[in-house]
Amino acid sequence: MSFVYNPPTEPFLNILYRDDDLIVCDKPSGLLSVRGKAKEHQDSLEARLQSVLPTVGIVHRLDMSTSGIMVMPLNKPAHSSIARQFQERETSKTYIANVWGKPKTQSGVIELPLICDWPNRPKQMVCFENGKPSTTLWRVLSTNDVSSRIELTPITGRSHQLRVHMLHLGHPILGDKFYAHQAAFDAAPRLNLHAQALSFTHPVTGKNLSFYSPAPF
Repeated sequence: MSFVYNPPTEPFLNILYRDDDLIVCDKPSGLLSVRGKAKEHQDSLEARLQSVLPTVGIVHRLDMSTSGIMVMPLNKPAHSSIARQFQERETSKTYIANVWGKPKTQSGVIELPLICDWPNRPKQMVCFENGKPSTTLWRVLSTNDVSSRIELTPITGRSHQLRVHMLHLGHPILGDKFYAHQAAFDAAPRLNLHAQALSFTHPVTGKNLSFYSPAPF
């Protein structure tokens, strides 16, 4: 099945905060975080911001299908500071997901080593021999007959971490084209994963900044 990239254009940018050192945006589902290699995959949050703020840099990403909060530095000192905070796990991130089924417990910790499923990339898989450690805290917020609303707190930031962790728990995220079974995929018109909250230290003032964006599903 060929992939047709058709990112949303309204709003062109959803800016939550901006100062001389950084900008915080709410990325919509369906928009790449950074430019793809192909000419038709150039439209991205990175490209849109650089069209008005040429010095914008990248310190973290969200999957194309994931919506939510991203911070981008506007100069080299800010880039170094924020990148270090992500690398040393000094940031705080919270996601919301709707998943298939109802977990047997109300909360837990998932620790699994992840590695790229190379023949099926960009999919990731659990590999106890060569995978990189990954940890996610989760708790149930609500349930209904077919799904549960989960709060996810990733301690590490591996590619597809939350999606693979929920799959391994037996509760794939609704609308997930890579990991959900057909019923779970059909249960939502988009991937039901949203980066709802992000906290970090301002690279210049040293103050703690916290941002919140309610899930659009």
